[in-house]
Amino acid sequence: MTYETAATSVAHAAAEHIAVPGWAALAYLVSGVLFILALRGLSSPTSSRRGNRFGMIGMLIAIATTLILHGTGLVEIAIAIAIGGGIGFVVARRIAMTAMPQLVAAFHSLVGLAAVLVAAAAYLNPAAFGIVDVATGEILRVSRIEMGLGIAIGAITFSGSVIAFLKLNGNMSGKPIMLPGRHVINLGTLAAILGLVAYFLTDQSPWVFWTVTGLSFVIGFLLIIPIGGADMPVVVSMLNSYSGWAAAAMGFTLHNTAMIVTGALVGSSGAILSYIMCKAMNRSFISVIAGGFGAEAASSGGGEKVDRPWKRGSAEDAAFLMKQAEQVIIVPGYGMAVAQAQHALREMADQLKAEGVKVKYAIHPVAGRMPGHMNVLLAEANVPYDEVFELEDINSEFAQTDVAFVIGANDVTNPAAKTDKSSPIYGMPVLDVEKAKTVLFVKRSMGGVGYAGVDNDVFYMDNTMMLLADAKKMVEDIVKAMAH
Repeated sequence: MTYETAATSVAHAAAEHIAVPGWAALAYLVSGVLFILALRGLSSPTSSRRGNRFGMIGMLIAIATTLILHGTGLVEIAIAIAIGGGIGFVVARRIAMTAMPQLVAAFHSLVGLAAVLVAAAAYLNPAAFGIVDVATGEILRVSRIEMGLGIAIGAITFSGSVIAFLKLNGNMSGKPIMLPGRHVINLGTLAAILGLVAYFLTDQSPWVFWTVTGLSFVIGFLLIIPIGGADMPVVVSMLNSYSGWAAAAMGFTLHNTAMIVTGALVGSSGAILSYIMCKAMNRSFISVIAGGFGAEAASSGGGEKVDRPWKRGSAEDAAFLMKQAEQVIIVPGYGMAVAQAQHALREMADQLKAEGVKVKYAIHPVAGRMPGHMNVLLAEANVPYDEVFELEDINSEFAQTDVAFVIGANDVTNPAAKTDKSSPIYGMPVLDVEKAKTVLFVKRSMGGVGYAGVDNDVFYMDNTMMLLADAKKMVEDIVKAMAH
């Protein structure tokens, strides 16, 4: 076969691969619109179910369109979808809501790995993807950029998400692991990745491609291990953004409009959410990547506790105080999630409302291990949406509230964030629970501190009563005491 004939064959294959029928382009457009409507629906608890339905319908249309366009290997694809879908169904049915953060991290890792595998497949067989320059027989320069960025972002997402999963799941310490000279190592590795991606434009040698892949896996690991548990909400949303950009880059390689749109939506929404989380903690995105709350606390000794007097109360005391109140504001935190106390908490709130007490829930943006963690748990317990308020909407009400019932939240209620410039959480907006007439603080023991590693002055205030027990058991005991 002559070179001209071979080049013509490749050109035809590329044209067939890139050309999309009008009906398919319309289907991808419809799926993109549904994805946008899904994001809009997910912006509010009241419309979140509808948003999820839009997203599922949009994904069904996108997958069906892609399968019809590429009709080869449908049996193998169907088997893969059945296996993956079956695993996903079982996991989703069995996973506890308290384990949702690590599940999200695990899913992000799979998206990153998928991007790596697609980029590798495109590199090893570029003609099948229609990304060959017919004049030279090499991979198109623009495709090399897409491929290099896609595999770099995908690899970072995969290894970073694996570390986040291990930290969230308790397989690795949630405390920051500080490597000596980590900033120099990280900056050097990132510079090497960017330099090699640029060099990949002129040299598509295997060593360049695989070196970028290896370094990207390494930097994903290095970026996440120094981040402490207090910054995990930002990490989860950041990895969500990375997975979206990786998918978008691979969408360009695959010439798939739906994948580009979906990836861009996920990437941009994740980036915006990361910004919101950082703003909620009064921290810059760069400072989170560079260390995390735990880093400063560990080095400054902020976690040292001082022996100070405090008051201990019982379930009966708490039941009496709340039944006499006009308004109770409940502040849930990760301790509630671990104890799975949300259902008992809703039962307690129902009894209070039956007694004529006004009940509200105050949610800090970074309470728990992922954005919206507390909202999801309360929704699972069928807590009415109109009783749940964000920090900026309810903080001013604590001064007029009889009882602030804090269950498993520490750092997000710590007044040191407003007064102690040496504290690692200084500047972070917190819930002003100490301004309530009475603070009931549910905690396992006085020995532990929050993820930031600092003690909470609220424990020792005159208007605070500590309720030391497992959160679920304590709330159940309070419910029993209210019934008597």
